[in-house]
Amino acid sequence: MSINIQAPQMGESINEATVAKWVKVEGDFVNEDELIAELETEKINLEVTAPKSGVLKTIKVQEGDSVSPGDIMALLDEKAAAAAAPAAKEAAAATPAPAASSKALDDLAPAVRRLVTENNIDPAAVTGTGKGGRLTKEDVMKHLEKPAATPKTDTPKAPVTIPKAVVYGDRSEERVKMSALRKTIARRLKEAQNEAAMLTTFNEVDLTEVMALRKEYKESFKEKHGANLGFMSFFTKAVIFALKEVPALNSEIDGDEIVRKHFYDIGIAVSAPRGLVVPVIRDADTLSFAGVESTILEYATKARDNKLMPDDLQGGTFTITNGGVFGSMLSTPILNAPQVGILGMHAIKERAMVINGEVQVRPMMYLALSYDHRIVDGKEAVTFLVKVKEALEDPMRLMLEV
Repeated sequence: MSINIQAPQMGESINEATVAKWVKVEGDFVNEDELIAELETEKINLEVTAPKSGVLKTIKVQEGDSVSPGDIMALLDEKAAAAAAPAAKEAAAATPAPAASSKALDDLAPAVRRLVTENNIDPAAVTGTGKGGRLTKEDVMKHLEKPAATPKTDTPKAPVTIPKAVVYGDRSEERVKMSALRKTIARRLKEAQNEAAMLTTFNEVDLTEVMALRKEYKESFKEKHGANLGFMSFFTKAVIFALKEVPALNSEIDGDEIVRKHFYDIGIAVSAPRGLVVPVIRDADTLSFAGVESTILEYATKARDNKLMPDDLQGGTFTITNGGVFGSMLSTPILNAPQVGILGMHAIKERAMVINGEVQVRPMMYLALSYDHRIVDGKEAVTFLVKVKEALEDPMRLMLEV
């Protein structure tokens, strides 16, 4: 009996993955739940495992091909399991185990293999941090960043020759083929721009009170909850407060219908080795400040270790992105479809502000709200941003939920 091996679900708004590597080949016996292939998306790595024990009969997609959730990648012959299992065990017993340090090129994912080959690197010289000690692109990149050892030599240095003509600057160039992942990112961003009637409105917020609260309670907060009292919990709570006042920003378009969400799953953009990912804080309105901060810390750790799962990225109703951590003063964030709103945070800068007729130095941040004008009016967008501003400038209202 042949069983279809299908591409798995990949996460919200991720409808395509690249076959990075077939771990098994046609004719191999595999056990149930054994790894048979690896997929790459623009956000996460995925593993394809055998649904049952059997013999891998027919591989229908090759390395480098694109697949969507539910696509048939291969066929598995379950009836052959009984006959193949003893033979596989005998073959394994007769075949000497490879050396632990062996990292043959054939065992590398295509992207890693290409990087190793182009830079003439011995895979055995690189420490792998992937599953089972596999090499990742990040491992190779870190290896390349290490300064090369200078060989010792007693040969005297050649005299320096001063050229007659000096060319200033490096005018060389190189062409690097876009990876399948980068192509997918480019396509999705362009689709968001083409489909939505996207506009951005701006405001600024005085973070004096938020910073005073953080300064006063950060030590006791961390001691009690094991997480830092960061800005994101304040912004998450302020966004939820504003979404309740302006529910159009917590909606999406489905055909000719507007779907209004009565729950608050807030996506938080997090920097990861493979790029920006947006894990989702479920029912964020029910969480305390400590609950929000602990969830963000957990996601940040998983993103850094490439351990985010598809479910972590699904179902957001609104997104917050913080370009300020990289020094951005102002930006126009792109919508995370099918959501109709995204809030951009930016760098905090001390500026002279007129407060009650007096000039005072205040920690100020520019806020940017990008929204889909198809279902969100300008008045609603401006009102939403003002509500966020008001909540952050009087954070005790957030803590007291008034």
